[in-house]
Amino acid sequence: MTTEADTCRTYVVPKLHAAGWADEQIREQVTFTDGRIVPIGGRATRKKQKRADYILRYRRDYPIAVVEAKAGYRHPADGLPQAKTYAQALGLKFAYATNGRAIIEFDYLTGATSELEHFPTPKKLWRRLDGSDEPDKADEILLAPGRTPKTLRYYQDIAINRAVAGILESKERLLLTLATGTGKTLIAAQTAYKLWNMRWTRKGIGDKAFPPMWVINN
Repeated sequence: MTTEADTCRTYVVPKLHAAGWADEQIREQVTFTDGRIVPIGGRATRKKQKRADYILRYRRDYPIAVVEAKAGYRHPADGLPQAKTYAQALGLKFAYATNGRAIIEFDYLTGATSELEHFPTPKKLWRRLDGSDEPDKADEILLAPGRTPKTLRYYQDIAINRAVAGILESKERLLLTLATGTGKTLIAAQTAYKLWNMRWTRKGIGDKAFPPMWVINN
């Protein structure tokens, strides 16, 4: 009987490789929350961590899809609710569930659920997300790696990418609402580094003008 581990090892990774996903783009068994703390009487307990079977990254600091695998005897759609929950938490637009043979996709951009024979290529997913075949100069700022030895938490990834995207869209003000101890300074520093490292100035890049003022408030 094919187990979930067999599905991952025998089917999912080879199919991702066949679709053009490189090893550095495939993050396997990713725990992205520590588990919610729930008070019980005078004590507290921590609930189960959230762990995705696979998180696919278009670039190192830019996740784009989540994949949940189930045992071969299960229906491929059995893992879709979990994949969708994780995709929402991670701010991703593409969720996949598979039993190794069939692949079910949910696209948050269109709301459509589809059965696929193969995983989409990284280029195809980017085209669906961005509308272009290749990242332009502004996109390269968004996709550029940050500069920190730390592994960013999922909400920090989301905050940085949304802040940079907002600046590239010439939004004059940005509001990031974050709790104490969630790494606000790190998020601000990584956002600024991406812009500085790609030589984004007040004149912008090409026909994209830098907004007259932007504020990251937390």
